[in-house]
Amino acid sequence: QVQLVESGGGLVQPGGSLRLSCAASGSIFSIYVMGWYRQSPGKQRELVATITSGGTSNYADFVKGRFTIFRDNAKNTVELQMDSLKPEDTAVYYCNANVLTITALLAGPRDYWGQGTQVTVSS
Repeated sequence: QVQLVESGGGLVQPGGSLRLSCAASGSIFSIYVMGWYRQSPGKQRELVATITSGGTSNYADFVKGRFTIFRDNAKNTVELQMDSLKPEDTAVYYCNANVLTITALLAGPRDYWGQGTQVTVSS
């Protein structure tokens, strides 16, 4: 019903920048919240940043001042600008969207996940 496709991951040196993008497609009626999560080997998936349809953003403490989240409601896209990257930012980054679909309006919104994009911060 809904697909999320991430792009923009790669290898970057400490202190560098990357911009992640996520595009949602499918039978979308409304997307309430979009966000980014990340997961490193042996660790649980953790929230990085979220943004509501009204533009209210929230960030994990470990990325405040370094990452910025944006979204385009008309295009159903969300971006994560990552600056001042650190080696500990290395992880697979997953796009998440809380979506109300046209074909399941009575079921209410549910979460959808992208397949992830690898971010590696290393010299």
